[in-house]
Amino acid sequence: MLKVSEAHLLGSIEALAAVGAIEGGGNARLALTDEDKTGRDLVVGWMKELGLDVRIDAIGNVIGVRAGRENGAAIMTGSHIDTVRTGGRYDGNYGVLAGLEVVRALNEARIVTRRPIAVAFFTNEEGARFNPPMMGSMAFAGKIPLKEVLETKDDSGITVEQALDEIGYAGPAPIGRTFDSYLELHIEQGPVLESMQEPVGVVLGTMGVERHMVRFVGQAVHAGATPIPLRQDAFLAPAEFALACRDIGLAHSGD
Repeated sequence: MLKVSEAHLLGSIEALAAVGAIEGGGNARLALTDEDKTGRDLVVGWMKELGLDVRIDAIGNVIGVRAGRENGAAIMTGSHIDTVRTGGRYDGNYGVLAGLEVVRALNEARIVTRRPIAVAFFTNEEGARFNPPMMGSMAFAGKIPLKEVLETKDDSGITVEQALDEIGYAGPAPIGRTFDSYLELHIEQGPVLESMQEPVGVVLGTMGVERHMVRFVGQAVHAGATPIPLRQDAFLAPAEFALACRDIGLAHSGD
């Protein structure tokens, strides 16, 4: 049976975690920063050591391709290596580096797969510097126009296009390719598997997120002289609102 090296995989994760390390054991490699560039250079170097054909597209998505016996659509795996400001060492990184370990195991066993195998990491998946998140994968899937992405600015007014140029990851490859299938290994970001004492799970669906701005308006009155029944307390309304939202969540828990 073909097996990856657990020790080598954990070593790769440790090496990448050293880039942008912060106090407490986390990481800060915001998309298209100097830290992100250092992390990218490290992973791209590993891809090349494994003999992958590395392609970088106009949004900075990086795809390393291992040739198969046939030139058809590849089997893709991957994730992202950018982080939030206080990110963990496994989030995203595990999916990318595990893919490279599969390639390493295939190389060492001298196995040539029928289809090509691609390992990818996508730009600005976290959205901690540029909005929206999942920017690179959405552009890859044709869900957001390239021009719109490149013109997106961070809080300092720097565009994605400028940031890509600054770190040297504005690539020549066309965005989007036809792939046979995609698999992403990811650390669970909640406690469900641990509570079930299960080591691994297959995701059949995921949460959908909505964000709303809600304004609560109260009445300004004298805090000491106004009796509570005569007040319209702006603090009380969001407190009740928060509890009601939790009750809704508990009522639908598990679904």
